[in-house]
Amino acid sequence: MNRAPGIDDPRPLTGEPMAIDLLNTRWVDATGPRDLLDSTAGLAVWLKGWSTRLPATGPAPSADRETLEHLLRVREALAALADTPLSPTPEAIAELNAVLARGRVRRSLTPDGPKDVIEVDSPSWLPAWTAAEDWLRLLVDRPERIRPCAHPDCVLHFHDTSKNGTRRWCSMAGCGNRAKARRHHARRRPANE
Repeated sequence: MNRAPGIDDPRPLTGEPMAIDLLNTRWVDATGPRDLLDSTAGLAVWLKGWSTRLPATGPAPSADRETLEHLLRVREALAALADTPLSPTPEAIAELNAVLARGRVRRSLTPDGPKDVIEVDSPSWLPAWTAAEDWLRLLVDRPERIRPCAHPDCVLHFHDTSKNGTRRWCSMAGCGNRAKARRHHARRRPANE
């Protein structure tokens, strides 16, 4: 799932699948660590970006404290899982499964063909459950392509969709260019400095 375009979002990296986009609600910029989900106002920005991509299961989730708490819970689980996507800890697995237990997919046959309906305990669980479900999809697809940015000061993650699977940076315009500039500067510096 990719983020809807044209949303006023202060984060340096958007457009990743929902689970990774949720991880990337924390980032570091020139002013220091930032967190889009430090308030319900930030939650409203994040939800607006995903509003057309969330499954229609009934009432839309609100940008309230309850929805925020559920999202923060799954973000922490995803952060633990992102560190070791190929060998997750039992605690991280249990936490993600606890979020997944708040919803389910009900399959049925309709006159128009098969239909999947997402059911969640309450609308406040829908964004968190959907992000957890998206993580499972990424694991089925190519778990080795879930990566942290190679820049030592960056906390962002990405899903490497490059053809050869060698992407290293959250973005070439940001972290990739900084690394290139640092290498260039190191090569041009006299040896006696």
